[in-house]
Amino acid sequence: MKKVLALMFALALSVSMSSFAFAQGDKPMDKMDKMDKKEEKKEKKHHKQHKKEKKDEMKKDEAK
Repeated sequence: MKKVLALMFALALSVSMSSFAFAQGDKPMDKMDKMDKKEEKKEKKHHKQHKKEKKDEMKKDEAK
């Protein structure tokens, strides 16, 4: 009976420790990460706009 209790205690302890470890990985982003993501979005938006302008220029050239 003592072995069963010891095994159950060990199992419960390992499950609680693993859930604690996973909870630590879910921390919120810091300010630098947020700033980097904003810059990436701006770059993508600028790139898309630049691409659209090139298409418009090509259409104008073809129309001439």
